[in-house]
Amino acid sequence: MSRLKAVAERNPQAGFRAERRDCGASVPQGLLKAARKSGQLNLSGRNLSEVPQCVWRINVDIPEEANQNLSFSATERWWEQTDLTKLIISNNKLQSLTDDLRLLPALTVLDIHDNQLTSLPSAIRELENLQRLNVSHNKLKILPEEITNLRNLKGLYLQHNELTCIPEGFEQLFNLEDLDLSNNRLTTIPASFSLSSLVRLNLSSNQLKSLPAEISGMKNVTGLKHLDCNSNLLETIPPELAGMESLELLYLRRNKLRFLPEFPSCKLLKELHVGENQIEMLGAEHLKHLTSILVLDLRDNKLKSVPEEITLLQSLERLDLSNNDISSLPCSLGKLHLKFLALEGNPIRTIRREIINKGTQEVLKYLRSKIKDNGPNQSDSIMETAMTLPSESRVNIHAITTLKILDYSDKQTTLIPDEVFDAVKSNIITSINFSKNELCEIPKRIVELKEMVSDVNLSFNKLSFISVELCVLQKLTFLDLRNNFLSSLPKEMESLIRLQTINLSFNRFKILPEVLYHIPTLETVLVSNNQVGSVDPEKLKTMENLITLDLQNNDLLQIPPELGNCVNLRTLLLDGNPFRVPRAAILMKGTAAILEYLRDRIPT
Repeated sequence: MSRLKAVAERNPQAGFRAERRDCGASVPQGLLKAARKSGQLNLSGRNLSEVPQCVWRINVDIPEEANQNLSFSATERWWEQTDLTKLIISNNKLQSLTDDLRLLPALTVLDIHDNQLTSLPSAIRELENLQRLNVSHNKLKILPEEITNLRNLKGLYLQHNELTCIPEGFEQLFNLEDLDLSNNRLTTIPASFSLSSLVRLNLSSNQLKSLPAEISGMKNVTGLKHLDCNSNLLETIPPELAGMESLELLYLRRNKLRFLPEFPSCKLLKELHVGENQIEMLGAEHLKHLTSILVLDLRDNKLKSVPEEITLLQSLERLDLSNNDISSLPCSLGKLHLKFLALEGNPIRTIRREIINKGTQEVLKYLRSKIKDNGPNQSDSIMETAMTLPSESRVNIHAITTLKILDYSDKQTTLIPDEVFDAVKSNIITSINFSKNELCEIPKRIVELKEMVSDVNLSFNKLSFISVELCVLQKLTFLDLRNNFLSSLPKEMESLIRLQTINLSFNRFKILPEVLYHIPTLETVLVSNNQVGSVDPEKLKTMENLITLDLQNNDLLQIPPELGNCVNLRTLLLDGNPFRVPRAAILMKGTAAILEYLRDRIPT
């Protein structure tokens, strides 16, 4: 029985003051009347700068219709109203909430995301029935300690605020299952932070340098399944984390990890994302326990090799090794049943570029053929021989004659000596690797190879412009320019009529270079870690062969819905941008879900 009905049975108008008439057009009476019946009130997107009193007092005051007619039908008896259990006031201009919040003690859902709140009232402690609280996308700098009294809370969403700390006592929220603290300014997590019922925890995009060992105390019948620590400053992971038996999804992208932890107890781990770190070595000890792993993301690290033990991951479906320093792959990798294998941005010299460009299944097929051709051990020794040549030789003649590669990488030189080009003689060269030097311009003699070169790696140099010499390489299919100082590309690059893949990551682009729209053969465009502020969906739609577009870690404030019309895209990567929609939950579902979400929001 509602509080109103109890009093109304004694006197239909006793104990209540008349409902205020000052709600105005922002909250129509019909909406309040419907809310009394349903127990739900949605006031999102109404430009409210404060919550009208009639909302706080909806279960306290006599409704306006009661003063107009005291003869009610069975369906209109206002004293039989339902207490408000769900209140949505999102997407308004609220700067504060009053303590009148306590007048709605039956609330189970309170959604006030996308406002301008800088604090929450201490009266929030009286919402003892609250199960879901969404205060994301506000300007909260601190949380009131009273929030730890919400013992029935199951979902707490605090992402995109300005929080620098978490109050002590969070462990009292023993029913909490879903906690999102992403995109704040947290530098530490208190040691007392151990939530026994937590299933999902998002700490991404903060300033955390470490995680407390107590985080592993989140063990219960269900257990923590989803932990997101992307985009922090983590250098190590507490070994206790590896003892979380229930963990299924672990995100550690964009940190400062130098090595992977071992996961002896994580038998259920399905996805491990450790891309964009500084991991140099992957060993058997890191892999042998990951028996359930489906997705392993190791992109943008410093790996030089992949161990044979990769074959222990029999369930693996997606393996991302792009943008590492891997020069060879174990042939046994071909035994895995991968659906997706990303290798772009590696100096792989043992598999021809045209095979890699044909995609995952062709690479796996090639690796399997090498096992048959050479036997299990001989193939690996052949691969190593191709890489380990006498260091005293300035020009790698073996690479030229056997692998068709002109390699003068990792020399920290400001120019490529003539003897490098002279060494080509009459040999056919298909690949050039001048990466990891200090080149400020493209060597002019590169034009001598214009009739044969299909693969050029100029990454990790100091290029601030692209000269026309590069634009005459008409057989070029793969171009790696990542980690330079580029902010534009010349119009002359239109002449690269066979270019399929271009890597422009870690440069200084503020827009997608116009010339890219005029290279119709492009299939893969990697522009992560730049300053790109907008994309033109109409122009992107003209790139009919574009399959992969990586825009991670840029300055995109919004994603135009029309991008959803780029239906040829198979991989669209948008993480690490400041836009609010699509939300992270949509991004996690993958490219098809993102495109569908965007298409649904195209104005009709």
